[in-house]
Amino acid sequence: MAPRKPGRPQTDDNDKSNYSAKIDFQSTWKYMETKQKRSKTMDCKQNRDKNNPHHTTLEKVSASVGHALEGNTSDADTTTASSDEQGQQLAQSNNIQCKKSLLDFVVSQDFRHDVKNRMAVYGSDWVDGFKDMKKCIPAILFLYFACLAPAVSFGTISSLITHNTLGIVEYMLSTSLSGMVYSILCGQPMAFIAPTGLTLAFISGLYRFCTLKGLPFFPIYSWVGIWTSCLFIGLGLGGAGSLIRFCTRFTDEVFNALLSLNFIYEAVSSMRRNFVEADPSNLTMPFVSLSIAWGTWFLTARTAAFEYSRFFNQKVRTFVKDFGPVSVFVAMSLLNMQRAINKFGVPTLAVPDSLQLAGGRSLWVSLNAIPNSMKLLCGLPAILLCGLFFMDQNISVRVVNKEENNLKKPVAYNLDMVALGLVTLGLSFAGLPWMCGATVQSLNHVRAMTESRFNKETGELEVTKVTETRLTGFMVHFLIFCTLRLLGVLSFVPIPVVSGVFMFLGCKLMYGNTFLQRIMDVAIERSRLAANHPILKIGRAKTALFTAVQMACLSGLWAFKQNPKTAIFFPSVIGFLMIIRAFMLPKFFTEKELTALGDATPK
Repeated sequence: MAPRKPGRPQTDDNDKSNYSAKIDFQSTWKYMETKQKRSKTMDCKQNRDKNNPHHTTLEKVSASVGHALEGNTSDADTTTASSDEQGQQLAQSNNIQCKKSLLDFVVSQDFRHDVKNRMAVYGSDWVDGFKDMKKCIPAILFLYFACLAPAVSFGTISSLITHNTLGIVEYMLSTSLSGMVYSILCGQPMAFIAPTGLTLAFISGLYRFCTLKGLPFFPIYSWVGIWTSCLFIGLGLGGAGSLIRFCTRFTDEVFNALLSLNFIYEAVSSMRRNFVEADPSNLTMPFVSLSIAWGTWFLTARTAAFEYSRFFNQKVRTFVKDFGPVSVFVAMSLLNMQRAINKFGVPTLAVPDSLQLAGGRSLWVSLNAIPNSMKLLCGLPAILLCGLFFMDQNISVRVVNKEENNLKKPVAYNLDMVALGLVTLGLSFAGLPWMCGATVQSLNHVRAMTESRFNKETGELEVTKVTETRLTGFMVHFLIFCTLRLLGVLSFVPIPVVSGVFMFLGCKLMYGNTFLQRIMDVAIERSRLAANHPILKIGRAKTALFTAVQMACLSGLWAFKQNPKTAIFFPSVIGFLMIIRAFMLPKFFTEKELTALGDATPK
């Protein structure tokens, strides 16, 4: 390498090219300045004497210099154009990255994962149902009545509370349309949405608030639902469904016990009403109604459990289990039509003769009937309702996804939340009752599509296959929609039959709830308990304390729900179940004791 000469910097080829580029740029810049000056003095030059030889010579020289510099200018223009293209491409890539970052911020990876997993099996969700029609047809018939009964019953109760603002037609229309849409969009098709006593309690509280304040109910109702749907969709897109893993069995069992208690309470209230409002000249009617309700509950429970009996062969037992509940519902309705029973005047469902919304209102609500400030304030109760939806929906779906049910297809909690949010948005625009996760109907759906066999070694039935399909959910709610054209037929269904179905659904949800089982087990002799019972592991005192805490939580939830003044704030109390489990119980129970109680802390 040659030694460096003093006073002269050593340059390489790149430096030389950069240096020449600088010279070209300076020449171009001087030429542009000269050209600008010429344009400014053009008028003066035109007035000069063109015969002046010095002037002519200067113009020729200037022109030659200009032509010489235009070559350098064209090269600079080419370089500038290529730089502009690179700048535009860079800006476009930055915009794409910005949009992608914004999309990643709004739509989480968990939601995309849910969509990807469910799209892979979406076709089979429909095909599997058509392949197993022997299982689907009886399940559709049974679930039709199981889903129709709450819609009719809650519609009747809502009609009384809201003074015919929301009645049977609204509940049936909402149940059918939302059920069909949800079965198409949801991530877990084995789960159903339906009217629940918890959402009815919130609607009742909202109606009372609007009545006391003199506010129009439907605009307030719609805006609360719109805000709720936006919040719920945002939670689903953001991947909030993964938070349900922090909701342990402690919360699940208290919440499911509340649902069971609500179904049984509505059934008992209906039968009690017959005695309170009975005509003194016809005191036999309440007892006949009680007999019909009790017979419906008893026969439905016996036929649904006939598969576990020892009578006949497996095919006959399965047939009775599939079609028995439907047959009981129809048989009891026909029995009430007989002259010997009909003379007592057992009350039947009060449904309108034609398909018409309450008060003859239009389907779509006028959203601008309230000021903008009131629209914004509707976001406050929407937060409470969103919390209720989050707990109810995710707990219902998680009960379906339990390992004991032996489901094979992937879960999609976030997709379920987005689907329910879209359904809520549509119902809010139309002023129809909100739907939410229905634990009772969902569990009955899973059990109706389950095939099991008797294990001689263990002496118990084992699940062999579950047909996971969207077909049953869609067809059940489609039949309810078709029933809207046959409202007159529903007027022959006795209310005690509906009460009996409610009693069956409430008792069915109690099965497998260890909280309710421990209430009785506390008083059972130790030698008669199962080998893995928590009393044998941690003692009777600790088990009783844990059960007492759950009973206190259940009592508090029920008190908030039943009080008209606090019913609207009831959803916020449900969230305290998770707080109690996460922060209070660990102070009184060790992790080993919680594990023995089947309520291990999630990691």
